[in-house]
Amino acid sequence: MSESKSSISHAHSYREIGEFWETHDVTEYWDATEPVAFEVDIQSEVRYCALESTLAHKVSEIARQRGVSVETLVNLWVQDKVAEELLQAQEN
Repeated sequence: MSESKSSISHAHSYREIGEFWETHDVTEYWDATEPVAFEVDIQSEVRYCALESTLAHKVSEIARQRGVSVETLVNLWVQDKVAEELLQAQEN
């Protein structure tokens, strides 16, 4: 990447920007910032599914070991299973 992605850090990649801000504080550069306006449109739906108690404890333990939330782990597993089922349906 030849052009800078950041006027403050003069970084050329998102990784370099991240590395810069790990060792610097925005208050050091407050005068170099300018206000911006943006909107965030998050459209997600939450559904609750009951799990058998023993299974829920096992899932919680696996999530803890992996350093993720139970919700994240279950979403990843369900996403994988849905993709597998859709692929299998296409083959049939």
